[in-house]
Amino acid sequence: MTQVIYRVVEHDGGWAYKVGDVFSETFPTHADALAAARIAASEQQVGGRTEGIEFQDAAGQWHEELASGGDRPGTEVEDKN
Repeated sequence: MTQVIYRVVEHDGGWAYKVGDVFSETFPTHADALAAARIAASEQQVGGRTEGIEFQDAAGQWHEELASGGDRPGTEVEDKN
């Protein structure tokens, strides 16, 4: 199972959460960023409908596949403060 980690970090004069190399919006307080990270992490686990998807890979090739709406990653909020 894929694991998605939300990290709370100082960012742009405030606080944000980060997934990989992508930052959320900036929040004025650490507590606000932590609360937003927890909400985003919980929403990531909500299943949806099974649907067909199309995507382009790094080589420029297009692919079609059926994505299961119940195939959700595990999530974790990491806060080192």
